[in-house]
Amino acid sequence: MSEATADSPDVEGLELAERQSLRRVAGLRTELEDISEVEYRQLRLERVVLVGVWTDGTSYDAENSLAELKLLAETAGSEVLDAMVQRRQKPDPATYIGRGKVEDLRVAVEATGADTIICDGELAPSQLRNLEDRTKVKVVDRTALILDIFAQHAKSSEGKAQVELAQLQYQTQRLRGWGGNLSRQAGGRSAGGEGIGGRGPGETKLETDRRRIQAKMAKLRRELKDLRVTRDIKKAQRRRHGVPAVAIAGYTNAGKSSLLNRLTDAGALVEDALFATLDPTTRRTQTSDGRIYTLSDTVGFVRHLPHQLIEAFRSTLEEVAEADLVLHVVDGSHPDPASQVAAVREVFADVGASGVPEIVVVNKADSADDLAVKHLLATEPHAVLVSARTGEGIDELLSAIEADLPRPAALVDVVVPYARGDLLSQVHEHGEIELIDHMGDGTHVIARVPEDLAHQMQGL
Repeated sequence: MSEATADSPDVEGLELAERQSLRRVAGLRTELEDISEVEYRQLRLERVVLVGVWTDGTSYDAENSLAELKLLAETAGSEVLDAMVQRRQKPDPATYIGRGKVEDLRVAVEATGADTIICDGELAPSQLRNLEDRTKVKVVDRTALILDIFAQHAKSSEGKAQVELAQLQYQTQRLRGWGGNLSRQAGGRSAGGEGIGGRGPGETKLETDRRRIQAKMAKLRRELKDLRVTRDIKKAQRRRHGVPAVAIAGYTNAGKSSLLNRLTDAGALVEDALFATLDPTTRRTQTSDGRIYTLSDTVGFVRHLPHQLIEAFRSTLEEVAEADLVLHVVDGSHPDPASQVAAVREVFADVGASGVPEIVVVNKADSADDLAVKHLLATEPHAVLVSARTGEGIDELLSAIEADLPRPAALVDVVVPYARGDLLSQVHEHGEIELIDHMGDGTHVIARVPEDLAHQMQGL
């Protein structure tokens, strides 16, 4: 059914053990520090208080958003101590939650002993600075939190480069002196006693760091461009042989890797955590009638996925846009699966994948809420209910994939000489056979095959 590596059964266990061994240890103190050379501000989250601003929707929506922020914080290695939601028409431009609420937040931080505040939104540099100045602890926004999780989970060279590029894009707009040291000039008498060799044209340390970041970003973009060439070559080979591509996409922790393992025995890492998979996994498999196609696991999506990540991971996300079919995996056990579907389709639109044929795969049928699933199946006519854990509905999904895979373009009706068994093998692997009959001088074949194979068979 699939091509699995010999050591694939052990890969998942080894990766999971390695990830568990790198868990952060609670209880270590986090303090604000002066950073002299900033490429990005590394997060060291421990004991945190969550803060959200509820601007629209229902209170249930606000609570769901904060619950998701809690899962993100725990995935990053934090212990969540308290959570607060402020009802406002729009976030306060100075402090995000408003002056009065900042005092309540400071009291909550002192009472719980928290050392970090995580805000459920993207903060402007001034908002972050004002909150830190008034609460005296580190403040992190949702974007920085997601970037930190990506940095922890990236494994391949491409994944690490993509994450670092996204972090630098985020931080270049937020460089400032933690303690004011980045505003000092490096040259002249203001060199702070640097002496001979330390005097220069007066470039501030902030400008120096920004220049270094820009140079590092340019280097990362070149690396990613080179890595993309390799990916494009592999794609071109699959296209040339007429191998359809199926992409598994969806909300983070919806069960995409579990589904890939169920369909192909891929041995991909499975963990009950957000953004466990960052590096795409592709496996070849085949339909019941012998047609070969590829299945690719992709990075999970989330509400308000930082635009820096979409830009940095564009080459990976384009796996979805360039696929022949998308399996849109939805967590059927989530309290609001419809909102997850909407969030994923927003990302589809951002990467140009809105027009790709789609099968909605409602996963976790064994633990899903019946009413929510019925509503989702009613609103999504081309949907299949499955459980990657138990195997429920997998046969129905495979049938739906077979029906929706693109058909080979060219119809051939030829007699293949017995000496050309290689062509007959390609027909079996890449074509759709309608008739096959063994005759005295060869094998009579009527089949739909890719264009390049049809050209090879025309002269027979």
